[in-house]
Amino acid sequence: MKLTVFSSDGKTSSEKEFAGLPTFEGDKGLQAVKEVIVAINANNRQGTHSTKTRGEVRGGGKKPWRQKGTGRARAGSIRSPLWGGGGVVFGPKPRDYSKKINGKVKSLAFSRALFDRASAGELAVIEQFEFAQPKTKLANQVVERVAPQGKVLLVDAPFAPATQRAIRNLERVSLQEAAKLNTHDLAHYKKIIVSTKALEAILARVNGGKN
Repeated sequence: MKLTVFSSDGKTSSEKEFAGLPTFEGDKGLQAVKEVIVAINANNRQGTHSTKTRGEVRGGGKKPWRQKGTGRARAGSIRSPLWGGGGVVFGPKPRDYSKKINGKVKSLAFSRALFDRASAGELAVIEQFEFAQPKTKLANQVVERVAPQGKVLLVDAPFAPATQRAIRNLERVSLQEAAKLNTHDLAHYKKIIVSTKALEAILARVNGGKN
């Protein structure tokens, strides 16, 4: 499969064949992509939400008024779920949302997501993330030459500290290391720019069966 390879300054580009990129036919792997993304989102949930039942709300030990003779509906506690400030019926409680995904499914999903981005022309390669000076203005110029608009994910293995300082203030740009790149990243960003070093690490990971 061919990918567009840009120079470090983003001014020149060429098509280059990358034999290690995964290939798929039909819908194979799409279900795995969905399952992995759902699991990643679920695992990111803290699950610390909590509400109080009527037994946990403070107060309400005394019956508000006598059972009969007032003309009002009977009431046993001011902390009834029907009253303002009362308990919550079947409200959320702390819980674990994490999901486990088989390693082979993770590998399949990652390969499929990588293939979809590459085949759609949304995966670009840059020789390296290196600027004449570690300045945000220069970094922005390079990114705009490769991806003029939209949110962009830059992937390196790893980023040099000076490069991180130059890029991290760009609002539409996010950074990720090749070793931490996952299926959610590949599916979330419509434009992904990887360095040649990062692409080598990604292809070695894909062909080595790691996720």
